[in-house]
Amino acid sequence: MKSNKKFQQLIGSLAILVSVLSTTISCAQIRPITHDPVVAKQGDTYYLFCTGPGITIFTSTDLKTWKQSDPVFAKFPEWALDVAPEFNGHIWAPDISFHNNTYYLYYSVSAFGKNTSAIGLTTNKTLNPNDENYKWEDQGIVIQSVPNRDMWNAIDPNLIFDENNTPWLAFGSFWSGLKMVKLNANLKEVAKPEEWTTIAKRDRDNYLEDSNAGNAALEGPFIFKKGDYYYQFLSWDYCCRGEDSTYKLVVGRSKSVTGPYLDKVGKELNKGGGFLVIEGNKNWYGVGHNSVFTFDGKDYTFMHGYDANDKALPKLIVKEITWVDGWPTVKPMD
Repeated sequence: MKSNKKFQQLIGSLAILVSVLSTTISCAQIRPITHDPVVAKQGDTYYLFCTGPGITIFTSTDLKTWKQSDPVFAKFPEWALDVAPEFNGHIWAPDISFHNNTYYLYYSVSAFGKNTSAIGLTTNKTLNPNDENYKWEDQGIVIQSVPNRDMWNAIDPNLIFDENNTPWLAFGSFWSGLKMVKLNANLKEVAKPEEWTTIAKRDRDNYLEDSNAGNAALEGPFIFKKGDYYYQFLSWDYCCRGEDSTYKLVVGRSKSVTGPYLDKVGKELNKGGGFLVIEGNKNWYGVGHNSVFTFDGKDYTFMHGYDANDKALPKLIVKEITWVDGWPTVKPMD
């Protein structure tokens, strides 16, 4: 068993190494191949983190052209194979926050379509790889889901602080919906006594096995505070299917971080509600899994879409948000 784990970790490390070597020949890209993007700004540089071997990083100075950098992990965490024996070093859906002079990067380890999953955390004092203090330090598992024990999936994390500066982690996909749990002040573990809530849900067929992801297709929560409201963005339907991808982005809002979140007509996200923000068209098979940040006084959403004019590859999409009657709007896809 140990030799098998070492072999799998070697294969994963080789995949990460290939990604590192590819950066030496990468050039500036308008729409880099990206899944599940999140962004932080340090100085005059934007750092984009996304799904990929070791967590892929792109940098930009204008939010338009991007250049690939070395990944976060040169060698994925050893605990990953204990969580998901099929794991190959491809780390999903990171989430980046800056708190107490430290960058907190949550990430997902999983096997596709299964809830053999865990959300991990790694930290750094800087995002600039040329800084002498640049070093990602893994903090281990924050939350783990186990098939036939949990009706939720520990992937797609997003950290949010409420009005009392209490940290909460939103996460999840499929199964019984999207969850939120209170964290300790150190942001490394679930607070005691535990406080959990479901923040979004869609109908799931009855009598499915608990280990089955089911057909309640939703994932990727991202909570953004604007004015008096917390806005929960989430993705409906299916990603990762090329031309058959049906991803779309919806939103609801609440004056409490734990909800209930309501859409524009007052329907709870916990009861299948969701106000459509953007969806695919003839040029994009589906768009979704977004994040929202404020840079230089403007709100932006970052997401990926499947490019119908380029082999359905997942590409980065950046759009400025305007707020109309308290609801986020973006220009439709070209």
